[in-house]
Amino acid sequence: MSAVSDKQYYEKLFKDYPDVVDLISFRKMLGGISDCAARRLMRKNRVKHFTIANIYWIPKVWAIQYLVSKKYEEDKIRYRVQI
Repeated sequence: MSAVSDKQYYEKLFKDYPDVVDLISFRKMLGGISDCAARRLMRKNRVKHFTIANIYWIPKVWAIQYLVSKKYEEDKIRYRVQI
């Protein structure tokens, strides 16, 4: 698939998610990765995010950008999760 069709696929897949998701929703979006793995992605700045009161928040568009990026291609092997 091309990057454009991948992006459209993920936009359709995540249409019911809010525009900004917390770490729990982000983990579900990535196929159920562990809390530790999701926090590691945040700490290593693999996924764009922001924090408010020590809570990670990820805009849905940034989550999709990560999923269509080369970073995700590298990380999905490590975490053995693919959506």
